[in-house]
Amino acid sequence: MLKFMLCAILAAAVITTATPDAARAESTSPAMQSDSRATKTGRQSVNGVDYYYEIHGEGEPLLLLHGGLGSIDMYAPILPMLVKSRTVIAVDLHGHGRTQLGDRSIDMADIGADMAVLVDALGYDQVDVLGYSFGAWTGLHMAAQAPERVRRLVLISMPYSREGFFPEMLPQQAQLSGAAAEAMKDTPMYQSYLAVAPEPGEFPKLLDEVGELLRSPYDYSAAVKKLTMPVMLVYGDSDMIRPEHIVSFYQMLGGGLKDAGWQREYMAGNRLAILPDLTHYETFMAPEVYRAALPFLDGKSGMKSWAEAVKGE
Repeated sequence: MLKFMLCAILAAAVITTATPDAARAESTSPAMQSDSRATKTGRQSVNGVDYYYEIHGEGEPLLLLHGGLGSIDMYAPILPMLVKSRTVIAVDLHGHGRTQLGDRSIDMADIGADMAVLVDALGYDQVDVLGYSFGAWTGLHMAAQAPERVRRLVLISMPYSREGFFPEMLPQQAQLSGAAAEAMKDTPMYQSYLAVAPEPGEFPKLLDEVGELLRSPYDYSAAVKKLTMPVMLVYGDSDMIRPEHIVSFYQMLGGGLKDAGWQREYMAGNRLAILPDLTHYETFMAPEVYRAALPFLDGKSGMKSWAEAVKGE
């Protein structure tokens, strides 16, 4: 029963992080110190939440948003790949990592609005945004509410509505609550949280908040329809999101509605990647995700049309 409960919690949290041993060693292992290469770290108060952020690297700004019950540290394995060409602005989202939960309830639209205020406060007129799962929901709402702040948007392993999950996931998600906190003390979620949280005692309250979010019906299709910037969707071929839902999402963005034409003349402006041999629980740290996403964020395509190839262009 305990094993089933923990599996349900893992599914409900829609995240994965480091192993427990790695999480315990976070304070001493350079590989897990996400601020070891940061050019700047700090806090920014937005609408009553004291957000922790880190800035890494140089280049075009990229706002990096982590998954539920995770933190910036989830991206430690992939961060070196991103900072080669980007200024990465990584944020511990409301109630996660080094950002306290406080008295405000977790609300995706509110957190999305906060991110627009935060990047403005940090001096960025416009950023690219890449988010995974909970972070993708955040990025979606940021882009829908403040499109002038988002140049390009990458959403990884995110359903736009609760019905996007496989049906068997929903009763599992409904089990997530503060009552599970004691059983989770040996999991990577709790160990990672314990390593950095200002108030580790807030963990049960965080589980209550995330559980309530997942139990409540939601449909963000109205936000999707407000997106005006180029958008890329990325999933694993064994994701927890139903393939039909992924296609519906892409079609809502104008993709997958007709043939692109032999000269690519009818190509949709948005992109979809379904990558092999990946589940929901690895997509955020899979190098192939970023090899697909970075050219899109740079506005580039490595493909030529058939006509261009024949002409040698």
